[in-house]
Amino acid sequence: MGFFSKIFSKIFPSANAAEIVVAPPLAPAAPAAPAAAAAPAAPAAPPSIPMGDVAPILDAMPGASALNWRTSIVDLLKLLGLDSSLSARKELAGELFYSGSDEPGSAAWNIWLHKQVMRSIAANGGSLPPELRD
Repeated sequence: MGFFSKIFSKIFPSANAAEIVVAPPLAPAAPAAPAAAAAPAAPAAPPSIPMGDVAPILDAMPGASALNWRTSIVDLLKLLGLDSSLSARKELAGELFYSGSDEPGSAAWNIWLHKQVMRSIAANGGSLPPELRD
């Protein structure tokens, strides 16, 4: 079971870990290529099964009021009872296809990681409030 699957299973215990997909990272905007040189489209993710509203589930967890899980990947992992160390977050970043140049553990890197976790939760059927969506 991958790290993201552990996160998703903590939020939605009845989810089937084998069906969990990682959302592809957002690519920076690039100039439009001519139609003849366009690359084939990436395969579509499997349709998601509505799992429920993520924010109320996380807000109801013990200790949620003392943590800033809505913006902090470290606090989100702590809330879920998962390893929030830098090495664990590096593992998660690798699983979520991080290819940027930000220093692991930096604010920008952690922000990307949190946003990508939220995107992947949504890609698997979790409902997110507007402030947690890209």
